[in-house]
Amino acid sequence: MTKFKIIPVIDILNSKAVHAKKGERTKYKPLKSKLIQSSNPVEIIQLLKKKFGFNDFYVADLDSIIYKNPNLPILKQILEITDMNVILDPGIVNLEDIYLYSRFDIKSLILGLETLKSFTLIDQSLQILDQNKIIISIDMYNGQILSSAKDIKNQNPLKLIKKIESLGIKNIILLDLFRVGQKIGGIPPLYLDLLHNFTGNIFVGGGIKNYRDILDYKEQNFSGILIATALYDGTVDIEKLRHFH
Repeated sequence: MTKFKIIPVIDILNSKAVHAKKGERTKYKPLKSKLIQSSNPVEIIQLLKKKFGFNDFYVADLDSIIYKNPNLPILKQILEITDMNVILDPGIVNLEDIYLYSRFDIKSLILGLETLKSFTLIDQSLQILDQNKIIISIDMYNGQILSSAKDIKNQNPLKLIKKIESLGIKNIILLDLFRVGQKIGGIPPLYLDLLHNFTGNIFVGGGIKNYRDILDYKEQNFSGILIATALYDGTVDIEKLRHFH
């Protein structure tokens, strides 16, 4: 089990960092934060790293996920920042996408259930990338699996993560888009069920309400949380997060 990590989220849309809420991507607005007066993804990462000591960042390229128009120049700029790890979700659809992003020096490539063309792509990805470099994002909306792939959608999340684990996957993210940007708080019972049925690392994105929430996830032995809204709007005191990294 890895050390519990708090990972800032950078959602990029129209080449700017945006505030995500409930998965309603067409309504996302450029990020306004008490921490930094910028919606430039590179500047935000530089500040969070230099001033607050963060080294791991979750980057979701929504231009790629929605429009198949990846922000490769911005990604290259981000990767030029030294001593920093990028966990990237570029909306992987097929094998060609995996080959493309395997060429970049990223810590982990996310395969999101929402965008995958088929479940077999997970197995195929293991022929290209080390299993520790792959994170499967269990994309959901109100606890229901979110996917257009016939062999993924409508599946029971518990059975699905068992299948994923049987392939050799060691890392997953639980990402319920309904909870994103809402500061709902608490740990859904489904998350605890999934935690007890997966032996690898489980990270959680969406719904963090306050610092107590973070401690609760740590005490339950989740591997870490992805945080955006409660971090950028100042709900969680960023200085309290220093000892996690």
